[in-house]
Parts: sequence; C-alpha cells; structure tokens
Amino acid sequence: MATERIIAGLLLAGVAYGCVEVMAPFSSALLWAAILAFVTWPVYARLRKRIRPTLAALAMAGLCAICLLLPIALLATKGVADGPGAVTALTDFLVPRLKVPQPPAWVAATPLIGAEAVHAWTEAAKDIGNLGQSLRPYAGDIAQSAISLLVQIASGGLHIAMALFIAFFFWLSGDSLGRTLRALLARVAGRQADRLLRIIGGTVRGTVYGVLGTAILQGVLTGVGFWIARLPEPVLFGTVAALLSVLPIGAPLVWIPAAIWLVASHHLWRGLGLAVYGVVAISGADHFIRPIFISRGAELPYLLTLIGVIGGVLEFGGLGIFLGPVLLAIGYALTVEFAAGHVPTKLSKIGESES
Repeated sequence: MATERIIAGLLLAGVAYGCVEVMAPFSSALLWAAILAFVTWPVYARLRKRIRPTLAALAMAGLCAICLLLPIALLATKGVADGPGAVTALTDFLVPRLKVPQPPAWVAATPLIGAEAVHAWTEAAKDIGNLGQSLRPYAGDIAQSAISLLVQIASGGLHIAMALFIAFFFWLSGDSLGRTLRALLARVAGRQADRLLRIIGGTVRGTVYGVLGTAILQGVLTGVGFWIARLPEPVLFGTVAALLSVLPIGAPLVWIPAAIWLVASHHLWRGLGLAVYGVVAISGADHFIRPIFISRGAELPYLLTLIGVIGGVLEFGGLGIFLGPVLLAIGYALTVEFAAGHVPTKLSKIGESES
C-alpha cells in the first residue's frame, strides 16, 4: 500500500512538473490574463446580461486591447520617430548655455596633474562649443538606448495580445474557474478560505486600480500641463509620464526637466507655473488619489512598490510593471493577516499536532 502511494505521488509530481514546464513560457501572459479577467469581471458580468457571453467576452477583449495597446503603440511610434531629434535638439539648446566657472585653487594644487587639469578646464571655459561637439556622440548613444527601450516596450504589446487571448477564455469560463479555485483553497485553508479569497480579491483590485488609475490620471494631467505651458509633444510626454507613474517618483522625472528647460530658455513664469502645477496637481494625484483607489486593498509600502516594479520588469518584462506590485501586494496582505493571528484552520491544526 505504501509503495502504491509512493508511485502515485511520483506520477502526480511528474505530471505537475510537466504541466509547469509546458506553461512556463506563458506564465506572464497567464498571470496578466487572470488579473485582467478578475479586475474587469463586474463589467463583463453586466455586459453578458445584455448580450451572449461569447460576444461579451469579445467586446471585453476589444475594449482592453484599445486601452492597453493604444498607448504602447503611440509611445513606440512617436518615440522612434521623434526621439533622436528631440535628444539632439535638447543638446543643441543646453550646450551653448553652459558656462564653465574658473577652476578653484585646489585643482591647481593637485599633485602631478594640477597644471594639466587647469589647462583643460580653461580651454573648456573659453570654447564651450568643443564640449558640445564632444557631447554630441553621447546624445546619439542616449537616443539609441531610448529607442531600444521603446522596442522592448513594443514587444510587451505581443505579450499583452497573448494575455487578451487567454483572458477571453477566462471570461467565458470564469464561473467554473472560480468554483474550482474556491474548492482547492477550501481543502488547504478550511473555513478561512472565503476570508483569504476576499483578502486576495480586494488586494488585487485595489493594487490594479491604484496603479492604473493613478498612472492614467497623472499622464493626463502631465499632458494638459505641457499643453498649457506650450511645450512640444504633450501627448507623447503624457504617455511617458503615465508609464513612469508606476514608480513612486515617476511623473516628476518628466515635468521637472521640462520646468527647468522653460526657465533656462528665458520663460520664467511658464517654468515656475509648470513646477507649481506639477507639485500640486500631478504629484498631488499620487498622494491623494492613489489611497482612494487602493482603500479596499492592502496599501503596499513604497519600498515594496519599487521592488515590485523593478523585480517584475526583470522577471516578466514590460508586463512586470503591474504584475510585480500585484504579487507583492498579495504576499504582503497575507503576511499581515498571518501575523495578526488569522491562521487558516487546517494549517493551525497541523502546527498543533506537530507541537
């Protein structure tokens, strides 16, 4: 009898390993599809009351494709077309305005290289144009790096397309999948299964709504601010700000350089106005709107958010921007519940029997 159980266990382990190996290439798409179907399930449930489930799932896939793929396509297209020219124009604008001060006394007093350092410093101060020529090749490298990053972002569109394809079937089979997941969790967690499912569900919804809602709002506010300040490409920079807003300090990476650029180009009031607008409106959205979105879930600390974004991108690519924080938020919420003493019934019984 024991031998049969061992053999059966080995067979099950082998089958499980094979399933994991087969599904591993689609792990990020499966996670994305599951999160997307779960978060948008209330909308799908209302939609299928009016039309057939298949048409409702197709409509959901189409709407999600427009919302997710359109910004990526816009950013990739505009970035590849205008990115190198923007970097070159910025270099041509800033370099002539650079002023090198006179070398301090400690430079001349530096042993061995003091005289040479003073000479190089003085030549740079006399002819800043040579410095601009030396910086120009690096501007090209920066542009190429930005283009390669945009290509990687565009490749994330293929993963999103796969996730939408899988999410279509998740929408169709969501009821049966939910019952199966509930039954599996009940066998592990016992009477605490419903509570854990509510925690996980609230955390996923809260994190996704917080990340996406705040990112979209900050992107729109950034685009509006650029348009009011009469800066070029407000739609492009608004999209960039929306993508960077996933990070705790993402949006300021867009509007702070723009405000400095306006001040440096002798548009003092427009630059100061953009700076005030960025602090009050754009960054204010992150501090006031995000807590409203995630009030129903677990509020993930900024450090875990940053780790989730970076680790998610390294592990899952562009989709990890959202997958990382969601997974860490679930783990964080369950850890808080466990530390508070809400231990699943069956697991607590196992601990008592071992002690």
